[in-house]
Amino acid sequence: MGTEALTRLAEERVDHRFKGLPPDADGLTVAELTAQRRNLFRDGDGFTTPLLALSAERLEHNLALMETYTARHGLAFAPHGKTSMAPQLFHRQIEHGAWGITLALPHQVRVARAFGVRRVFLANELVDASALRWIAGELAADPEFRFVCYVDSVRGVELMDAALGGTARPVDVVVEIGAGDGARTGVRSEAEARAVADAVAGTGTLRLVGVAGYEAQVPDASPERVRAWLERLVALAVEFDGAGRFAKASEIVVSAGGSEWFDAVADVFAGVPGLSLPVLKLLRSGAYVSHDDVHYSRLTPFNRVPEEGALEPAFRLWAQVVSRPSPAEAFVNAGKRDAAYDLDLPVAHVVRRDGGEHAATGIEVTALSDQHLWLRTGPGADVEVGDWVGFGLSHPCTSFDKWQLIPVAEADGTVVDYIRTFF
Repeated sequence: MGTEALTRLAEERVDHRFKGLPPDADGLTVAELTAQRRNLFRDGDGFTTPLLALSAERLEHNLALMETYTARHGLAFAPHGKTSMAPQLFHRQIEHGAWGITLALPHQVRVARAFGVRRVFLANELVDASALRWIAGELAADPEFRFVCYVDSVRGVELMDAALGGTARPVDVVVEIGAGDGARTGVRSEAEARAVADAVAGTGTLRLVGVAGYEAQVPDASPERVRAWLERLVALAVEFDGAGRFAKASEIVVSAGGSEWFDAVADVFAGVPGLSLPVLKLLRSGAYVSHDDVHYSRLTPFNRVPEEGALEPAFRLWAQVVSRPSPAEAFVNAGKRDAAYDLDLPVAHVVRRDGGEHAATGIEVTALSDQHLWLRTGPGADVEVGDWVGFGLSHPCTSFDKWQLIPVAEADGTVVDYIRTFF
């Protein structure tokens, strides 16, 4: 199923739906356009701005680095697919050793299943009856499909049980432990966790297989606070195992791990004691696949453990200068529709003119309109109307979702692939 669906992506016709692609490519299939190996910057190849591109070399570097990292630390890996919602990247992540893909919403699970993903971790409590019945159908139709989701309330367990009545296979669930008062989802106490586990045990439709949570929500997160919360998570898994709560499971899932604290997850999970069943230590970091130039570049755990390697920002947004109304101002034709801006503004890196490239010295993004970036230009800024400016972005999750078809380009600008997203 997955291979056939990916093939159909390559057979999709290029047209007006896809920003930045050459107008004269209309009617070509994605495969035909890829085979032409057009260049982002070569005159006549036709790419237009604004244009988001992924670095082929950096993308592969990031995939390989996290494969090595998780293997070194004995972690299974289910990267969060909501970052990219790109089935081609899901498959590359799995080819690079991922156990499966983490997702957040039923629609995202449907996308993953349509492209043959056989292991899904849903990092949410799923109480939508229609979605649950669809999940039950997928489990019944495919013995190799593994699905795990959060539960964090007795009410949620009751709703799930009611929707799943008569299901052929029980749905695997993990109790989500909240990161603290004022954090996001998850039970707030061990007593609540036990009550939820008891509720699961009272159903015939759900099977408790572990505990999980999201450490980035720890209030005033610090290495000490995050480690303490992770140790609490592990202690609850040990307690549940000792009480026989995982008796129906074949393995015990202990899961955490965003993109800011996976070093702490690796350290604490290394100390998980022997339990009555094999333990699946599941890391779920997702932003690594493209990384970024600001937020995660500042917060990545590799800054704390540089001997383990370094991720590389793989996105570059190209926009063209369309107005230079004063020596202190310039405007380019990309804005909120094209660039992530929820965490940080884009950062100007390079300027291209007449086939050459120079550093974007003295150029700063100060604001965004729907279709413009506002640039402040200092005395040393060398930028003119018609120039292409390359920007680094912050927060991959709100970069991918603005683009349906993203060129993957080698360092010289040659496009070797196109990534299709589904948001």
